[in-house]
Amino acid sequence: MSPAARSGLFLVSAAGLAVLLGLALGGLPGFDGPLGDTAKLIATHAVAQRKASNVVIDVAFDYRALDTLGEEFMVFVAAVGAVVLLRTTRDERDEAGSAELEARRPPETSDLLRLLGTVLAPLTVVLGVYVVSHGQLSPGGGFQGGVVVAAAVVVVYVAGQHVAVPRGGPIELTEVVESAGAAGFAIVGVGGLIFAAAFFENFIDPGSQGSLLSGGTIPLANVAVGLEVAGALVLVLVELLDQVIFRRGGGK
Repeated sequence: MSPAARSGLFLVSAAGLAVLLGLALGGLPGFDGPLGDTAKLIATHAVAQRKASNVVIDVAFDYRALDTLGEEFMVFVAAVGAVVLLRTTRDERDEAGSAELEARRPPETSDLLRLLGTVLAPLTVVLGVYVVSHGQLSPGGGFQGGVVVAAAVVVVYVAGQHVAVPRGGPIELTEVVESAGAAGFAIVGVGGLIFAAAFFENFIDPGSQGSLLSGGTIPLANVAVGLEVAGALVLVLVELLDQVIFRRGGGK
């Protein structure tokens, strides 16, 4: 398929999706709309039952954790598909010259920008870990925190410090982290089946409200999802950045 045909197909698909999303959003109740019976029940009892202050996380990782498991595996499959597609688009010339291109950097940036990237990258990781670990207490959680952690890769690249990552080593570790995160959340569900006779039943003492370890299995689920999301996004970002460097190197 030619680039023009691909662009046309994308525009038609995007327009159709925009129409469907508009119709769906237009049918949602307003913020002042009455709560349904289930919403009232959860809003009234979730914090008291689970001791986790973030009711959204209570719902996502406890009351409807099975749905969240499906969402997590959607991210996992999408990342795997994107990585496989990007890797298969490399031609033999790219692979043959990969050793040389692994030492190639983006265009030089200023010393100040590189210093800023050196400072911001670890701070971004710390912020992401905080968002993941405190998801049961404040806005955030595994999905949001995983994205923040992965953003550290973008910070490094923008600062001009990115090199093409070798096939192996860090890439293999990232693949393991992503897989472990996806499997870890499912294992939390199996734990409920074993220890409480119901898949994703919260089988750990919920602790005290306001405590970092409150919520029973919710912190474990947050960590698992955070690992999966961070690993998935880092894999895709690294593959995209490698594609840019491969193409830039091939054009010289």
